[in-house]
Amino acid sequence: MTGEVVLSSALRSNLLSLQRTQASIDKVQGVLSTGLKVSSALDNPQNFFASEALKNRSSDLTRLLDGIGQSIQTIKAADAGVSSLTTLVQQADSIVASAREAVNSGGKVAAATGDANLAGVTDLTSVTGIHASDQLDLVVKNADGKVLTLSSSSVSIASNDSIEQLITKINDITDSTGATSSTNGKQLLKAELDSSGNLKLTGLEGVTFNVTFNANSGTAGGSEDQALASALGFGQYAKVTPTGSTNNAVEFTATPNISLVSGVFYTGTTDTLASASTALTSVMTTNGGAIGRFDNGSGTDNATLNITINNKSVVPVTFNDTTTIQGLVDGINNNASLNQQIKASYDATTGKFSIAAISSDVQTVKIALTEASTGDGTAQANFGFGVDAGDTATDGFLSGAASGSEGETFILASAASTLSQYESDYNSLREQIDGLVKDSGYRGVNLIGGDNLDTYFNEDRSNKLTTSGSQLNSAGLGLDKADFSRSDTIEKAGTQVRAATTTLRSFGSTLANSLSIIQTREDFTKNLVATLNEGSDKLTLADQNEEGAKLLALQTRQQLGVTALSLASQSQQSVLRLF
Repeated sequence: MTGEVVLSSALRSNLLSLQRTQASIDKVQGVLSTGLKVSSALDNPQNFFASEALKNRSSDLTRLLDGIGQSIQTIKAADAGVSSLTTLVQQADSIVASAREAVNSGGKVAAATGDANLAGVTDLTSVTGIHASDQLDLVVKNADGKVLTLSSSSVSIASNDSIEQLITKINDITDSTGATSSTNGKQLLKAELDSSGNLKLTGLEGVTFNVTFNANSGTAGGSEDQALASALGFGQYAKVTPTGSTNNAVEFTATPNISLVSGVFYTGTTDTLASASTALTSVMTTNGGAIGRFDNGSGTDNATLNITINNKSVVPVTFNDTTTIQGLVDGINNNASLNQQIKASYDATTGKFSIAAISSDVQTVKIALTEASTGDGTAQANFGFGVDAGDTATDGFLSGAASGSEGETFILASAASTLSQYESDYNSLREQIDGLVKDSGYRGVNLIGGDNLDTYFNEDRSNKLTTSGSQLNSAGLGLDKADFSRSDTIEKAGTQVRAATTTLRSFGSTLANSLSIIQTREDFTKNLVATLNEGSDKLTLADQNEEGAKLLALQTRQQLGVTALSLASQSQQSVLRLF
């Protein structure tokens, strides 16, 4: 039986020392392989848990950095949208400026130019169709639609009057309305001969004027009146009203607008604007009077609105008591003989009905109302057009008998087609603005579509910045649908465009401010994350140089231990050699 191996104390001591050295080497090698001097709570509980807390906060802030970065991208998307919107609004401003220029050059002034060469005529009564005591009756309305009192409401042609004397008589007419008129005492009409010797009448101070030709002999509205109008060169404008009318005047109206715009349409009371679905017979004027009726009083027969373009073919549009405002609009716009030259519309926000020229060929528009063949002769319409319009239906178009008709010829300002194109371009831009706003969202947030953006800056979400969005579509910018028919509506569009530009610039500044704050917080958060990570590392990371030196020292110790163990073993071997 073999006895147990007995180690001397020296061997046992050397072996234990080598074991401890190897354990230390293993630990140092583990530190060098992981780079951590504290890899678990067993290594150093205090440092381990402190490091974990720092790491957790760093991780939370790192996740917030992702949200902050997305907020920055959202704002950049909105800023790109604002920049593009600004470009579109500037383009809209250019369109308005072009429309304004077109109006200034070809509109804004009521004018009528004859086609008879009267240059050098020293005695007008020598011209066929003109007689002594023939006269021109004048009615003038200011830009607000108020009939002005004139120093002389008619101009009479005396024997031996020259064309220059007639021109002087017209030019001497002034506004005698009184202090209530801003043009009181001012000249309202300008008469002159153009380079071709044609008589040209121009309204001053933005007025609309009506000229009625009254020959000294003959029946009102008869051939003599027409001959007088033709002799002065205005026969193409002034035509005899159809037989049966209560007013057979040979007349025309010149307006500074490229469209005919009604007075305000009310319904029920003058506090409520009429809607497009309101029946025409329920529409009221400013003073509460009905604009008229369109049948013979029984509701069974129709009245006809006859529209004539450039004194050519009469185009009838038939209505009755049940016809709505929209029915009136559609009746005109759906008529193939009219819809290439004029366009009707109703603006429910202003309560105004309008007929605008959309072709450059349109110079005159005549509107007449005709009663049905069997009626009581009281079909009436007061749309607020021209100088005959007033606050009651009888101040407008009135058919005086069955099949009777009354109408008025309007000479529109020029530049109609140009302005119509500008209007179309402007409205197309509005649609593009709306489309651009819809397309400017980023990950479901559209700052220029009215959405708000919350950006959180700390891990418990107690600190945040809210970037308030704004609705920057055409409605939000206050850009109404274009109406370039009159200078005042063009100026209104210009005002809206300037306001929209201011709004965009203001919102752009808001975005820039938010972006600056968020970028600053992003930089701060990045630096804080780096600080937290550095602090965590200082608690757990090992010094590679120090640990390498430790390993080298331990390896040296191990080698020395092995040598010591060898020497101790040799000591025992020497004892055995004695036997």
